[in-house]
Amino acid sequence: MSKIAFLGLGVMGAPMAGHLACAGHQVTGYNRTASKAADWAERLTGEGLDVTTAPSPAEAVSEADMVFACLGNDDDVRSVILGEDGALAAMKAGATFVDHTTVSPALAKELAEAAAAAGVLCVDAPVSGGQAGAENGKLAIMCGGSDEAMAAARPVMEAYAARIVHVGEAGAGQACKSINQVCIAGVLAGLSEGVRLAQATGVDAAKVLEAISGGAAQSWQMENRWETMVAGEFDFGFAIDWMRKDLAIALGEAKSAGVSLPVTALVDQFYAQVQAAGGARQDTSALIRHLPEVKR
Repeated sequence: MSKIAFLGLGVMGAPMAGHLACAGHQVTGYNRTASKAADWAERLTGEGLDVTTAPSPAEAVSEADMVFACLGNDDDVRSVILGEDGALAAMKAGATFVDHTTVSPALAKELAEAAAAAGVLCVDAPVSGGQAGAENGKLAIMCGGSDEAMAAARPVMEAYAARIVHVGEAGAGQACKSINQVCIAGVLAGLSEGVRLAQATGVDAAKVLEAISGGAAQSWQMENRWETMVAGEFDFGFAIDWMRKDLAIALGEAKSAGVSLPVTALVDQFYAQVQAAGGARQDTSALIRHLPEVKR
């Protein structure tokens, strides 16, 4: 088993790091809010798992065979990985770095170049599946990097993955994640309007779900979010703040490629409205809040 460092122990990173410990790896965790790392370590050591914490990224990774990160955005990754007392400069040659943060493809390529210069293998590996997927070990992981880096990372990532796909070279995983978020945005827009139409027409929403979820309208979002959208429950899952960050990356990539994404741009505006109305930390299914509630 490997010595692993995991940087970022939030709602996604903490359960992912826990799965690695359950798989028998020795895991050192780091989080910028130290109390989160302490709580994580206390819980897992209480379960008899081999985990510890470190006060800085550099100290967390100094002895690690593999380093995983699940942070917030491009700036966070630059700070924790490339910044002063950052992880990359302290990693030993021959180690593997896997970034599960959703960042721009440009940063993923920059990280891969910096890692290569340091003799470190690198995989950009954003994930899909949300908090539930992380907790249940059922994430979909889309990866960019060399065949050698993937060979090192794949067996370890299997501890929390339902699907791992090597999309291409450095940056390809992040490009794939942008496409993933564009697809989700469109599905949620249609689902929001469908729920509101069901409420407006007065049909039994549960029966509508039963009827249409077995046909061409079926989606993960429908299966997992229809009922909570009907109930107006959004205090879980993937936050709108993070979705807007991801859509900004997608829209930026589209602009650079000369591609128009009119539906995605419109949905992003709808999310901005929900953000402004206090929904920034609510699940992405709170998109329905941009539509007026039905009064019957």
